[in-house]
Amino acid sequence: MIKRSLSAALGSAFLAWSAGAPAVTAIPETKKVELGEAEPFCNSGAPAEWRKAQVLEGVEIRESRLCNPDSPAEIAAFVKGTNNISMQTLMDTNLAADALIVSNDMDNDGDPDHYIIKLEVMELNGHSPDFAGVVPTYDIAPGIEPAFWVFAPKTRDMSTRSFASAEANPMLRMPAPVIRVEQGDVVWLVLENTHYFPHSIHLHGVDHPYMDFSGEGNDGVGQTSAMDVMPGQSKTYVIKPRQAGTMYYHCHVQPHTHIPLGLAGIFIVEENRPNNWVQTFNVGAGQVRHPSKAVAEKYDAEYDLHYQSVDKELHKLPQSFNDPRLIAHAINQEYDITDATDDYYLLNGRAFPYTLRESLVVVEPNQKVKLRVLNGHTEVISLHTHGHKAVETHYDGVEQRPEARVRRDVYTLSPAQRLDLELETVDDGLRSFGPGLWMFHDHVERAFTTDGMGEGGSISLIAYKQYLDENGTPHTHGMSLAQYFTKKYWERKISPWQEVFDASLGDPETFVKAEAKPAAAAKSAAAEPAPPSNTGRNLFLGLLLGIAGYFAYLNRAKLLETASEWIAAVRNK
Repeated sequence: MIKRSLSAALGSAFLAWSAGAPAVTAIPETKKVELGEAEPFCNSGAPAEWRKAQVLEGVEIRESRLCNPDSPAEIAAFVKGTNNISMQTLMDTNLAADALIVSNDMDNDGDPDHYIIKLEVMELNGHSPDFAGVVPTYDIAPGIEPAFWVFAPKTRDMSTRSFASAEANPMLRMPAPVIRVEQGDVVWLVLENTHYFPHSIHLHGVDHPYMDFSGEGNDGVGQTSAMDVMPGQSKTYVIKPRQAGTMYYHCHVQPHTHIPLGLAGIFIVEENRPNNWVQTFNVGAGQVRHPSKAVAEKYDAEYDLHYQSVDKELHKLPQSFNDPRLIAHAINQEYDITDATDDYYLLNGRAFPYTLRESLVVVEPNQKVKLRVLNGHTEVISLHTHGHKAVETHYDGVEQRPEARVRRDVYTLSPAQRLDLELETVDDGLRSFGPGLWMFHDHVERAFTTDGMGEGGSISLIAYKQYLDENGTPHTHGMSLAQYFTKKYWERKISPWQEVFDASLGDPETFVKAEAKPAAAAKSAAAEPAPPSNTGRNLFLGLLLGIAGYFAYLNRAKLLETASEWIAAVRNK
């Protein structure tokens, strides 16, 4: 009885296995996916003259080798103030006439000591009641348009470039502008809240009194300092910073959502020097084309690097409604940041490949470059520089003692932390490995992806000038970058290696057909006759295996004896 049960079980097991065994199918052929329309590397439309070193309104403006350089007229206005430039220069910008008022050389050292800086709160990629798209548009990568709220210099014009364009004007972009003032200056920072939500400005790390001279709260925290700035209202924050350094400013209203949505920027207090006209705004961060006197004394160039991260679920919410009450409910009551996962990682408001257009660190051999880094992420970043080991000179705006300064190639920053780096391009195998296109990026692996797709995220380059053309296009020696400049790549339709080795690393034809034409594929499958079944063959094979197993069990003693004799004979040989 036991023997029969065992043989039946063995036979059943073999039959079940054989009936469920997958049929052998042919390997699909490789199908090359057409890239479609790829953007040119540089499509900014910026005049070539903007990239040249020049003097405008008495302001010395350094050369830029970037695809998307800042407008010289705007740089002149940011240095001299909108009240000290010609009407023609002012009209060549998008700035309001009172966006930046500088005056009063109170210490008679040749530069202004009183600054009135005006900021607005604007929305990018917001919901439109008039059409299905968003406006004003701001792409962080091809076709990717999360909603943002940003601080912006006060403008006089439309939020778009023109009536014929939905693209945001150059003053409205991520991140909020870098603000520079001089140590000891009197600064009135005016927030004109043009948005539909309350906001504030907290000067994080910047020396400022808790109350201003009129008895109003001055810390930007609604729960302790002063009421939030309601829609349509304005608030003036008054400071006279005594300590120089790289600081931070951000909205302190619902900061767990307002900061990730974009209301944060770098705030820099420059060391006091005679005749020191600082570049008050650096819109979009990146290269500083008019460095301060103190920086120019020590460095050949200066760059501001603002890292940010985006949870696409949060950034969809402002695009979901027109009613501020519904947006407030969704953001403040339904959204739970403790369940959030970041999807997009930005450097100076863009993700790769757009970072290469405006966030390259351009160097030449035997230079010393200052990098000011802000971690605006929700988590720790681990910044890595290829080909170079820089020295950490300042943390959170505080200069490190010479014996405490460390040279390394990975720099860890907690959220809201700032780091000043001294990057040297002396080719000695320590400070630099020599000229090239050296990548730098957050080495937390998901940070060099975009919505989980690589290569993306906050990748950029330390680019030696000899490796760039006159439009800032890098002379790469690896794979083509063209696929990264297509929407189709970020829609996950293109294999990253098909252009170099599509024989076995391209897209399989069956996958491409299913993705491209799902309806046609389903119709075709219904119309075609089913392939011949292998069920009968598999059942017969299972039956034979079951019978063989049964006879092996019945004769197991003799089989074991025969096996033992065979093993002994082999050993004797």
